Amino acid sequence: MSHPHATQPTPTIATGLALTPPAELRARLDAHLPAAARAWLDQALGEAAAQPGSHGPISVWELRLAEAGRRCGTAHADAARVLILDAARPDADGLTRVYHQGTADERRAVLHALPHLLPGPEGLPLVEDALRTNDTRLLAAAVGPYAARHLSPHLWRQAVLKCLFTGVGVDSVADLPGRARGDTELARMLGDYAAERTAAGRPVPDDLYRVLALTEPAPAPHSTNAPHGKES
Repeated sequence: MSHPHATQPTPTIATGLALTPPAELRARLDAHLPAAARAWLDQALGEAAAQPGSHGPISVWELRLAEAGRRCGTAHADAARVLILDAARPDADGLTRVYHQGTADERRAVLHALPHLLPGPEGLPLVEDALRTNDTRLLAAAVGPYAARHLSPHLWRQAVLKCLFTGVGVDSVADLPGRARGDTELARMLGDYAAERTAAGRPVPDDLYRVLALTEPAPAPHSTNAPHGKES
């Protein structure tokens, strides 16, 4: 029997889309979309690949991003948008335009697609913008693997706290164990937040204790050369 408080990390929509290779993502969609939606997606991806980047005031593939929810259904629209963005290969300027001119759904797709499209930190302003919102789905997308790779320690800690403030599950935070390990400043911030909540008579989120446990430094490697396990 498992411990009643034991939890296993579960993949989230945000980290799943950002980490899944596009070919695998396409195969998953093909397995779930009805024929008409698959045909529409085939056409949309072909158009994006034929005219990648930006063309004129608005590209055809940008129009397809707006249609994805109606064509593929809410459950699959995010994945379809990520695939369209991957086929179109917009640069940082193109992604910025789509993000700022798009709906919340399209902004979320841009954040999911960042790890697939930008190897460097050029997309960080979009992540930082999303972290200033209180849209929990946008926040969950913003703390994916692109943020884990490029966000500064200070802003990353603030992002973790923002998730706790807004109720975004910390399973959405990509590479949380790796970035939190040994982070004494994050531990201090978490302790302050817990004390504030307790003083105000408000419950402390369970996720806070999960993250706090992750900030413990990694155990020092055991030395077999020194007597009694101690280094001389």
